[in-house]
Amino acid sequence: MKVLVLGGISRSLINFRGPLLQKLTAQGHQVVAASGRDENSDEVAQTLNSWGVEYRRLNFTRASLNPRDGFQTVRSIRRLLEAEGPDIFLAYTAKPVIFGGLAIPKTTGTRFFPMITGLGYAFTHGSGLKRRFVHQALTALYRRALQRAEGVIFQNPDDRALFLERGILGEPDRAHWVNGSGVDLEAFPPKPLPKEPSFLMVARLVADKGVREFVAAARRVRITHPKARFRLAGGLDPNPAGITSKELEAWINEGVIEYLGPVHPIQPELERCRYYVLPSYREGTPRSVLEAMATGRPVITTNTPGCRETVISGQNGLLVPPRDAQGLAEAMIELLESPQETIERMAEASLALAREKFDVHAVNQKLLDIMGL
Repeated sequence: MKVLVLGGISRSLINFRGPLLQKLTAQGHQVVAASGRDENSDEVAQTLNSWGVEYRRLNFTRASLNPRDGFQTVRSIRRLLEAEGPDIFLAYTAKPVIFGGLAIPKTTGTRFFPMITGLGYAFTHGSGLKRRFVHQALTALYRRALQRAEGVIFQNPDDRALFLERGILGEPDRAHWVNGSGVDLEAFPPKPLPKEPSFLMVARLVADKGVREFVAAARRVRITHPKARFRLAGGLDPNPAGITSKELEAWINEGVIEYLGPVHPIQPELERCRYYVLPSYREGTPRSVLEAMATGRPVITTNTPGCRETVISGQNGLLVPPRDAQGLAEAMIELLESPQETIERMAEASLALAREKFDVHAVNQKLLDIMGL
């Protein structure tokens, strides 16, 4: 069959969908991958072509859902669909899913499988007129875009339940659930725990990822544990809830965190950390946590949709409430003051859970089963 895979960022086609694309080509399918045009497009095209995957660039940006851009984006995706005529169309992240669904012609033989990889800013609890407006707009867009989907793939059961409860997706038999994007266990092998008390957080610098809570917790912990180190990796983001460069500069100057910027590959930083932290407000299933688990790291994350799927509290890490810097600080201190054997046991439990539940090959096989491939 001919399979079209559409993502928002070019590098995500390699980092998040690479094993799936390679498996599809190994099975003999003709695979076309597409994304918005960005600074990594040329490099990504070379890698994809080496796998036997054709790459197409579209003129849209990941962050914008502006109606003024919407018509052009829909038209661009529709032209791609008409030119390629795929049997299967898999789209992931908000903009490809929404505008991809709107772009599918009413009469087509293409089977559409959107993947909801997280609901983000518009679906997290919070006040403000802008957030409410974005939530209402996205709810309406999702409802319309998913009408032509043969199956909708979710990365956690909470998002699936939310779409069904709110009537965004009416038929439960079209709603499928997989364990996130999975993690390539060979690319993220287990590494010995360093002795240095170092915490790492990897995320886009968006408030809803819990970045401010991470910084505030670090500030509290350093009072009683001054040798603890707190590293933050990730880039600034145009999201409405994005951290400002001025705020980031103030944290750096204060010395409360070590800012690493966008890091690729991330494996060396995971190897350097003793504990991994993601205090996000909501996720699909956080890929960075899965990578830390495969590396063999205790994890602190929040008891929220997506995040709570990755941690059995007390076994491979700790779950804390979202938006709670004090609770996060207490969890950090608990790990810092735990005996070595407890931390090693948590590290082993993280690796075991990654192997049992989140192996990318098992996740991809379920995706193929859902799409009838």
